[in-house]
Amino acid sequence: QEPLVESGGGSVQAGGSLRLSCVASGIAADSNCMAWFRQVPGKAREAVASIYTGGGAQYYADSVKGRFTIDYDIAKNTAYLQMNTLQPEDTAMYYCAADRVSFATMLSPTEAKFNYWGQGTQVTVSL
Repeated sequence: QEPLVESGGGSVQAGGSLRLSCVASGIAADSNCMAWFRQVPGKAREAVASIYTGGGAQYYADSVKGRFTIDYDIAKNTAYLQMNTLQPEDTAMYYCAADRVSFATMLSPTEAKFNYWGQGTQVTVSL
């Protein structure tokens, strides 16, 4: 059983919306932080948003503030990323990550701090 399973990616026109979901199971469900990263070919994976699963504290990259919202349903062990006003530069493979991390890491998430990853879901935004 995969620790994290994402869904919700797809193709949309600029200005549109998508909602990504990430279900955590097994040891990943004990994580205190869930995050979304994205990656385009040839570039490093970058953090998009993160949330403390117990308290709701959140982080957003400057490039998505005001457009993306991260949420967590504790009853379903599921993190969501609501993406509004999508732009072509949001096109990327989006990955869900989870782990038990410090509050400092939640506020400034990096790839190396997370041990549990989903398989990725592609988001493509066209003009």
